Amino acid sequence: MPKKNIKKAVALTYDKQKDGAPKVVAKGQGQVAENIIELAKKYDIPIKDDPDLIEVLSSLEINEEIPSEIYVAVAELLAFVYSANAGNAS
Repeated sequence: MPKKNIKKAVALTYDKQKDGAPKVVAKGQGQVAENIIELAKKYDIPIKDDPDLIEVLSSLEINEEIPSEIYVAVAELLAFVYSANAGNAS
């Protein structure tokens, strides 16, 4: 029996004044993931589809900072977000 592809989502936040690293503020799968994605769309928060990164991030607890082992992947994600935000500023 084929395994159904269940949607997953993870939301990160980063405040360079307070945080040492980005941290997980929401995560879920199925309907919870859909709700996270819809909220992101509603508030024009950039969305990046990266299943491998989502798998790693979804193993973290809420309010847990990302581990240094995935800084590069998250830095690429932040670069995507900054680029998307720059495009929305015009």
